[in-house]
Amino acid sequence: MKPSNRIGILKNIVQAYDWGSYTAIPELLGKKTVSERPQAELWMGAHPKAPSMVQWDDGWISLLELIEKNPEDILGKEAAEKFDNRLPYLFKVLAAAKPLSIQAHPGLAEAREGFERENRLGIPLDGFNRNYKDDNHKPECICALTPYWALKGFRKISDILWLWGKIRPAGLEDEIDALGNNPNPKGLKEFFNRLMTMERDRRRKAVTDAVKKVQKFVQAGEPSKEAGVFEWMIRLNKAYPEDIGVFAPAMLNLICLQPGQALFLPAGELHSYLEGTGIELMANSDNVLRGGLTPKHVDVPELLRVLSFEDREPDILVPVKKSECERVYPSFAEEFVLSVISVKKNMTYTSPLKRSAEILLCTEGESIITDIEKDEKISLVKGTSAIVPASVRQYGIEGSAVIYKAAVPV
Repeated sequence: MKPSNRIGILKNIVQAYDWGSYTAIPELLGKKTVSERPQAELWMGAHPKAPSMVQWDDGWISLLELIEKNPEDILGKEAAEKFDNRLPYLFKVLAAAKPLSIQAHPGLAEAREGFERENRLGIPLDGFNRNYKDDNHKPECICALTPYWALKGFRKISDILWLWGKIRPAGLEDEIDALGNNPNPKGLKEFFNRLMTMERDRRRKAVTDAVKKVQKFVQAGEPSKEAGVFEWMIRLNKAYPEDIGVFAPAMLNLICLQPGQALFLPAGELHSYLEGTGIELMANSDNVLRGGLTPKHVDVPELLRVLSFEDREPDILVPVKKSECERVYPSFAEEFVLSVISVKKNMTYTSPLKRSAEILLCTEGESIITDIEKDEKISLVKGTSAIVPASVRQYGIEGSAVIYKAAVPV
């Protein structure tokens, strides 16, 4: 039987980045030993950088190759036509032991233009100064498996002014006063630009002065509605001494997601994941424009070009009940929708008949997935994942497990 019309176990690539955890992903995968290098991301999908492998009889085949050979079998006719025969999403486990870079992702038009421009300039795909690794945008959703700290979008400008007025770093009085005189997106953009382009010694002096002040606030135990902001500024300075990103908690909304809560990140929204383990689902892209907390390339003009400077309160997402076994997170993207399936003894999840390619990841327990039409069964235990092609007419899940599902909205 072809692997394009059967449920297949996946073998996935782990990305080892410095900010990753030594334990979170190994524990999820059922490994008893701690990894030698920090493991940051487990990729499930068909991105050319690290495509999953699909089990087929006694061998393995790349999911990217499988889709290229059988796009309608895997994706379904509608999704294959809409997304140019490509799996439109990338599914990840993200384990952050240290803060990720402050970053934003481009919109679709910006990604296409930027990718073509850098190709024309002959910048290698793995070049240090490369911004655009592909021609796609990258809206994304992060769902907490553990308490998950994040920065998301600019705070209300009134809150920014209150915080900066309290910190008042040496040498930045003019910038703070200018924002106070222009408390609008244009003024915020200018404020951010002036911070990002500060001369090195001036930046060091400002960050050092700010950290000394917030340390005094924390040590004094002063009641403050933003005590977490000051504590995270201190932590960021320890991880990235004198980096401009130390100021990020005083500009961006600071959030601690509880397990099961999620955030949606649209194009152009500045953000950073600070600490925790979560499920991440995004459009199939690796485009990142960085703004701090990183030794990697920072392109300030390009970042300013894609950023939104609208200040807003963050929306925390909780899943909505779809059936007895499935809860769905509100989706604001054409490429993906995230849901969580929970089964217990004497409960069976039955998939809808109309669906596209789905990737299932078991995070707790163990279950059996059954191709109902062919009566083929596959075991899915904690840490294992599977691809369910659109050509599998319907499937069921039994057992005692929690399973996260990535799908294409249909």
